Amino acid sequence: MRNAELDRESLSAELLREAVIRPGGLWRDIRVVAETGSTNADLLAQAASGAPEGVVLVAEAQSAGRGRMGRNWVSPPRAALTFSMLLRPAQVPPASRSWVPLLAGVALASSLRADAGVDTRLKWPNDLLAGGGKLAGILAEQVSQAIVVGAGVNVSASSDELPGPAAASLAPTSLALLGAACLDRHRLLAGMLAEFERWYRTWAGQLGDAEASGLRQEYRALCATLGRQVRISMPGGREVTGLASDVDSSGRLMVDSASGLVAVSAGDVVHVR
Repeated sequence: MRNAELDRESLSAELLREAVIRPGGLWRDIRVVAETGSTNADLLAQAASGAPEGVVLVAEAQSAGRGRMGRNWVSPPRAALTFSMLLRPAQVPPASRSWVPLLAGVALASSLRADAGVDTRLKWPNDLLAGGGKLAGILAEQVSQAIVVGAGVNVSASSDELPGPAAASLAPTSLALLGAACLDRHRLLAGMLAEFERWYRTWAGQLGDAEASGLRQEYRALCATLGRQVRISMPGGREVTGLASDVDSSGRLMVDSASGLVAVSAGDVVHVR
């Protein structure tokens, strides 16, 4: 049996730059490294040193990849797209910047629906779901006025290469397992970066107004959590159960619980079957 890793093409930073960098555009540079601990950690350090908005760092493998709620994120070399984006939304009020990770979810889901032909939906706040499994995750972190958004998208991993699900979480899946129309990582990443730029420029141009930019409406249309019974583990050990009824203007999940309407700004969501 051939080693699957040997058949996986390496990414070319030159091809990616040619595809997405343009005069006056958001993206300034795209770097590809064979391996790093965490692309988010690397870009956070660069942001603290004054790196400009629009830098993208892609790693073929991560030894210390991180997901939401402190979880690890692992994937075989060249089997996924693991990348981080450095943003400086200076014109957006701090209170509205909570929409950045949700915006990333909308951009990636929309791009994968178009380029890979996979019915990708969002689990609040920004996990990407498809075929009953978790296809991708997004983690946004802030240092001073900069925001680094990292994403991990499973592309060609087989079922025996993917880790088992974390407690109460969906099992991971990949585009290959879903029979996606496209597994070309150059095309997929270029599409995701282009779609992210489109949404980011529109949202920032409206000073972070998710309603005026159309972001809130698009998020609600893609969100698989709305209309579902959910159980949410919140910081501090509190748990909320009820019907996920809406996402408000701040990006919070509104849950109709037995004790009334609860606005959730952070937590680990489980869709109750």
